Amino acid sequence: GNAASQGAHLAVDQINEKGGIAGKKIDYIEYDEKGDTEEAINAFNRLVNEDGIVALVGDVTTSPSIAVAQRAAKEGIPMITPTGTGAPITLQGDNVFRICFIDPDQGNMMATYAADELGVKTAAVITNAADDYSVGLSDAFVERAKEEGLEIVAQETYNSGDVDFKTQLTKISKANPDVLFAPDYYGVDILLIQQAKQVGLDAPILGGDGYDGVLNVTAENNPQEADGVMFTNHIVYSDPDEDIQDFYKAYVEKYDEDPISFSALAYDAVRLLAQAIEEADSLDKGAIVKAIKDIQFDGIPGTITFHENGDPNNEISLVTVDTAAYKLVDKLEIQR
Repeated sequence: GNAASQGAHLAVDQINEKGGIAGKKIDYIEYDEKGDTEEAINAFNRLVNEDGIVALVGDVTTSPSIAVAQRAAKEGIPMITPTGTGAPITLQGDNVFRICFIDPDQGNMMATYAADELGVKTAAVITNAADDYSVGLSDAFVERAKEEGLEIVAQETYNSGDVDFKTQLTKISKANPDVLFAPDYYGVDILLIQQAKQVGLDAPILGGDGYDGVLNVTAENNPQEADGVMFTNHIVYSDPDEDIQDFYKAYVEKYDEDPISFSALAYDAVRLLAQAIEEADSLDKGAIVKAIKDIQFDGIPGTITFHENGDPNNEISLVTVDTAAYKLVDKLEIQR
């Protein structure tokens, strides 16, 4: 959540420095929901009932975002999750949008790339069974892998809060897969990477955008321990695109640390909302929602428009970790 928060703050600061929206400064209110669904609901109720928000940027991850979207739909509050990739989020109401691609897109595209470009024949999957994000990616990967003719030789699960995965990874190692698909967020991902090596599993690890940030948690004495991981992402800062580099420089200047994709997505979510409010020329909830639906927004990864269901038209970046750095491998058109 910190990366998204900082990206959003940077956008608010830049907009306010230029005079705000229609001459009014943005009052940016933020609560930490601690990654908990009930905390997220409480934060949303406080934002609406006590703070009187005009629009909402958030939530950050899938499960809390679904819960918040259900309530935002009832209130009619314009809501944009910058980073919630779970497919059900935007299905809660026509006032709910997202900047990022969705979990099925990630799982589908990674399975297709593994079969067509990496030439693998077998794959294993390990999933956080208690997390909508991990389950969504895994389900999509397995379904598309079977369509592509990949054999799934092992499927293992764990639960949120687990830190020891050696039993599951040992079983996977015995199945000898060509690749391991292991989607989670980077704090868990680094443990999976480390323990896979410890049990002798040397298959390349594939994942989703939750791996962005894994280099922030590699061992101090082994910064290259994530080398070889490949994952889908929204943006990679080795991309020479001018807009990407301008954002990167501004973020580093403000926070003295590298941004991850969540930073750029939240930055874009705030700027898109600001443009929508300006184009609506109103603080009416319905007018802002309509402006978002009709918007053409120049985001950092490229131009953003929305499908009828609130999901964006965009590309997926394929990223690999090489010598302790993220490197762009390819940009893929989403195939649904």
